[in-house]
Amino acid sequence: MQTVTTNLRFLRKNAGYTQAQLAERLDIKRSLVGAYEEGRAEPKLSTLVNIAQLFNVSLDSLIRIDLSQPDTNALSSDGNGTSGAGGKLRVLAITVDKEDKENIELVPYKASAGYLNGYADPEFMEELPRFNLPMLGSGGTYRAFEISGDSMLPIASGTVIVGRFIEEWSAIKDGTPCIIVSQKEGVVFKRLYNKIKDAAVLRLHSDNPVYSPYELHVEDVLEIWEAKSYISSTFPIADLSLDKLSSIVLDLQKEVLKLKKAE
Repeated sequence: MQTVTTNLRFLRKNAGYTQAQLAERLDIKRSLVGAYEEGRAEPKLSTLVNIAQLFNVSLDSLIRIDLSQPDTNALSSDGNGTSGAGGKLRVLAITVDKEDKENIELVPYKASAGYLNGYADPEFMEELPRFNLPMLGSGGTYRAFEISGDSMLPIASGTVIVGRFIEEWSAIKDGTPCIIVSQKEGVVFKRLYNKIKDAAVLRLHSDNPVYSPYELHVEDVLEIWEAKSYISSTFPIADLSLDKLSSIVLDLQKEVLKLKKAE
């Protein structure tokens, strides 16, 4: 049953489940999931069937094939094991706290280059700083990335963007702010415009108009995280240009005139 042990751990992490979440979906105790993954117990046939159905793999593949190998074709093209866009297997490594709740791993800017090689490596993820944000809720897997540069002003360089993992890229709505991880561009924060169905590309836009939009082929993309929150020690600078000040003065003059007419 060594293959089942390896596959169960791989499938769970790839789908972004904690052991507690998987146990709930399989209607078994969390301690049993841990025992199965560590090889201390063997799942019953009915449990194996439920696992295979949950992850959309055949029972034979679950028992006989090492699904963690990149060249395996046992996972379906629209199941939990593929990107649903680029056709590549995406393995999502996560960490959990003492209560078996998922952490938010922080990828500092200096660690961005290493993340391209270690994003699927549990040992690399264990070395990253971790924290929790209760207001994000329990649905989904979250990760935080420190961004660099001024392409997304007024969000300043050094801001930490907290993103939720996107499994199905073709469902991304135009204009969605996302962290995109790719071998070609590294870790970038942009607004996405979805051209997957038409041309198998994503169009990346900066909020700073100085930067021109560009396209990235889905085959080059490793991960996409939808921006849900940000943490910054820099407060946005108010627009106090001459035009803005003139507009404020005109508005005040209009209010004064209204008050005089009301008297």
